[in-house]
Amino acid sequence: MQILVVRTGDAIGELVERRGEFTRWIREAVADGGRHEWVEVDARFHALPEAGMGAVILTGSAASVTERATWMIRTESWLRTRIEEGLPVLGICFGHQMLAQALGGRVVKNPAGREIGTVKVARCDDDDPLFRGLPREMVVNSTHVDTVHDLPAGARNLASTKLERHAAFALKSNVWGVQFHPEVDGDIMRGYIDARAHVLRSEGIEPDALRSGCIDTPHGVQVLRNFVRMAATPDDVVMSRRV
Repeated sequence: MQILVVRTGDAIGELVERRGEFTRWIREAVADGGRHEWVEVDARFHALPEAGMGAVILTGSAASVTERATWMIRTESWLRTRIEEGLPVLGICFGHQMLAQALGGRVVKNPAGREIGTVKVARCDDDDPLFRGLPREMVVNSTHVDTVHDLPAGARNLASTKLERHAAFALKSNVWGVQFHPEVDGDIMRGYIDARAHVLRSEGIEPDALRSGCIDTPHGVQVLRNFVRMAATPDDVVMSRRV
């Protein structure tokens, strides 16, 4: 199966030098042993393919969906077509917000403030296969300022955090969004906190305390692996939801 990673932004420079870009983080987390073909296309600068992929993952970004840049509007139109065709799609952070916006939801700056660091996620849905094998309360890494304030019509809210009402959602049988970063480990999370320490302090957030609480999050990794498994074996997923 070909997995298309739609890149929507850049990782911070220091981390790129040590750890590479988003696609590498995602691929290393999935650890599929070379079973799938991974293709990256940067939606900001290149046309997205119309066929050939078996699943799509949208990355995070420092941009805001509320900017309504031309490339964002173009990508949202592309997403609606792929979703209508039944292609499995997972949005991560900015990708989660872009999916919601593309499908009729509303994204705003989170009135609860910035969420960054290792956080607890409480599941709201016991049935969705994206969280198969995971506990009711998960631990994940997160960094974002915007939020999906209103979910698209028909979407199911799957999880929440202390600051994020819609930490994950699902729509139809092929669309999922997660506000957190399942591909981000403790090292990467600490890198983001270090890079944004001055901004955090200006917002009254103590970066050293956040940094000390950052850990690797196997629950997030399992979310990514569950998505890839669902995309590769859709009939099994449909059956599991019927049982």
